[in-house]
Amino acid sequence: MRKPKTRGKSQEKNPKSFRGKRTEKRENSKSNRSFRSRPKRKGGSGRSSAGSRFKKQQLDPNTLINKTLTQTEKKEVVTRSFASLPLHAKLQSRLKVKKFVDTTEIQDKTIEMILEGENIMGIANTGTGKTGAFLIPIIERLLYNKKKNRSIVLVPTRELAQQVETEFKSLTKGLQIYSHCLIGGTNINKDVSKLRREAHIIIGTPGRVNDMLNRRALKLFDTTNLVLDEFDTMLDMGFQQEVLKIVDQMPNRQQTILFSATQTEKQKAIIQNLMPEYQKVRVSQGESNTDNIYQDVIRVENPEEKNQILQELLRRKEYRKVLIFLDTKRQVTRLYRQLKKNDFRVDEIHGDKSQNYRSKAIQNFKSGKIQVMVATDVASRGIDIDNISLVVNYHIPGSRESYVHRIGRTGRAGKEGHAITFVQKSGSQSAKPRQNKPSL
Repeated sequence: MRKPKTRGKSQEKNPKSFRGKRTEKRENSKSNRSFRSRPKRKGGSGRSSAGSRFKKQQLDPNTLINKTLTQTEKKEVVTRSFASLPLHAKLQSRLKVKKFVDTTEIQDKTIEMILEGENIMGIANTGTGKTGAFLIPIIERLLYNKKKNRSIVLVPTRELAQQVETEFKSLTKGLQIYSHCLIGGTNINKDVSKLRREAHIIIGTPGRVNDMLNRRALKLFDTTNLVLDEFDTMLDMGFQQEVLKIVDQMPNRQQTILFSATQTEKQKAIIQNLMPEYQKVRVSQGESNTDNIYQDVIRVENPEEKNQILQELLRRKEYRKVLIFLDTKRQVTRLYRQLKKNDFRVDEIHGDKSQNYRSKAIQNFKSGKIQVMVATDVASRGIDIDNISLVVNYHIPGSRESYVHRIGRTGRAGKEGHAITFVQKSGSQSAKPRQNKPSL
C-alpha cells in the first residue's frame, strides 16, 4: 500500500490522481506563505458576543413565511466503500468498529486529494460527513509520520470543537495519536498545563487558541496543516482577524483545508489570500437552502398571548424537541423560569453559562431528557443536534443571516423542518386575540 504524500514547496500537482472527478481550480503563482505579507487589516478582534455580530436590519415578517415546501429530486450519488480506499490497516480497523461502510459524497471527493497535499475548499451542507472528510486523511498521515503531519482545526463554537474532538478520539482509539481541545469557558491554567503534553492535532475556537499563542503556551511553527471548518460561520461571528493571527504563527504551513456550507462574495478575497492555489469541490450549491422548512409567523397582541400560544405549541405531541431563540441572556432566563414553573422539561444556554453547564444541557437535549431548549444565538451555529421538531423565534431576529442560521437547526440533512416567528401586532390594530391554535 502506498504511503500518503505530503506536498512540499517544489512538488507538482498530479491532476490525474483525482480519478477524473469534477473540480474547479484556482491558480496563482504565489505560494501559500504569501498570505503573511498581506496588507494591514482593519477592524476589531472579533470577540463580541455571538448574538451581536450580525448587522442589525429590519426584517419584513412576510418574508419569514414559507408554507409550500419544495421537494427536490434527489440525485443518485455513486461513492466507494472505505475498504477500497488506500488507508492504513489500523485506520481501516477503526472505521469497521465505527461501522463506517461507504463514504459520503464529500468524503469520496476529498479524502484522496487531501492525502496528496492539495489545498481544498469544500462546499457542503451540514450532515454530509465533512468532519470525517478531513479527520480521516489527517489520521492516515499521522499513522505514517507523527512528527511531520501536525494539524490545527479551527471551528466557530465550543460545542462544535468538542464534537470534532470526540469524533477524533473515537477514530484514533488505541492508535497513540493525541489531541488537545482549546475552547473558551474552561480553565485557562488547565489548558496551559495540558499543552505541555504532546498532541498531534489541536482542535479549538479562534479566541482560546490565540490566548494560548499569546501566553506562549502553544507554538505552531511545526504545524503543517490548517483546517477551517464552518468557515462561513466563523466569518459571520466576526472571527476573521483572530483566524488571520493564527495563520501568521504557522510559517511552515503546507496545506489548507476549508469547509463551508455557503459561499459568499465576502469570502473570496480572504480565501484567495489563504489559498492562492486550491481545488474547489462542491456537494451543495453553496446557498442557504430553507425550502424544506415550513415557516410561518404568529401575530400576537401582547406578551401574555404569546406565552399562552407558545405553551399550547409545546404541549403538542409532534413537537418532541423544540429550540426557542431570544435576543438576550436576560430574556432567555426569564422565559426558562416561566416554562420551568409550568412543568415543562426545559433548560437554557447562553454566554454566561459555564462550558460544563452548556455541554450537559445540550447532551440532555440531544438525548430527549429535556424537550425544550431556550437559547441565545450561541445555539444557532455549529451545534449538531438531530431531529429538532420546531424552532421558535420568540422575537423577530435582528438580521436575515441570524434568521437563516436559527431555523437551520431544524430540517437538517434534507429532512422536513418547522419554524415559527412571533410578531407583535401594531398598537393601532384592534384585532381580538386569536382563539384558535396556530395551524402550523
